[in-house]
Amino acid sequence: MCVPDTLSNEIICSDTVNIYKNFAIHSILCYCKILISQSLIFMGNYKHILFDLDGTITDPMIGITKSVEFALNHLGIDVNDLTDLCPFIGPPLKDSFREFYSLSDDQIEIALAKYRERYSEIGLYENYLYEGMKDILEYLDSSGFKLYLATSKPTVFAERILDHFNLINYFTFIGGSSLDNSRNTKTAVIEHVLQINNITDLSQTIMIGDRKHDIIGAKNVGIDSVGVLYGYGDYDELNLAGATYIVEDIKGLSDLLFS
Repeated sequence: MCVPDTLSNEIICSDTVNIYKNFAIHSILCYCKILISQSLIFMGNYKHILFDLDGTITDPMIGITKSVEFALNHLGIDVNDLTDLCPFIGPPLKDSFREFYSLSDDQIEIALAKYRERYSEIGLYENYLYEGMKDILEYLDSSGFKLYLATSKPTVFAERILDHFNLINYFTFIGGSSLDNSRNTKTAVIEHVLQINNITDLSQTIMIGDRKHDIIGAKNVGIDSVGVLYGYGDYDELNLAGATYIVEDIKGLSDLLFS
């Protein structure tokens, strides 16, 4: 039987409609199978899960950008829009000051000191926990996974943030950068976490983060990675960096981990 399509003024036959319906159902079933198989693979393969902090567990936009602005103002640099400073979220600050403002080594040291002056007292708490993240951490911890923090933020700040949000007890180890810049890349931080915790089976280990530095760091040490799009990186950035998995939002991360 054929009927007119009132939107396009074309004739649509019932056989054609059935074909489209069957195709749609098949596509949905295939997608569900992919999600289920990814979750089963994830649950079966990994034991050690490393999390980034900024843009992955919490959204630190206000605290970081205002503290960067404070540092730049001290050097006589004006900032018109805090969102222009969002690229500072995630990567090591030293690299960002050099890349985005072409600061000299001496200026970078001054900027870091001024940044930490504000951030340690105020910016640390201009921060909020992503909705649903605590449930994810609680479930993983209670299910026997070992959770570790691997952040470019100095360890002392990371510990205070996790404590502020009552998350610190979910983590076996808190790994961050060092204030003396001796551990100032994401690769170095991840290596530090693996070494201190004697994690040698890299096939059972995965890194979750929102920026290319998380993905590249994971790749450099030989572990898989999950790129999350609800933070401050985009799909192209994470895909080009070589993320093993990419998820859209907290629900997508939850689905991947344990749906």
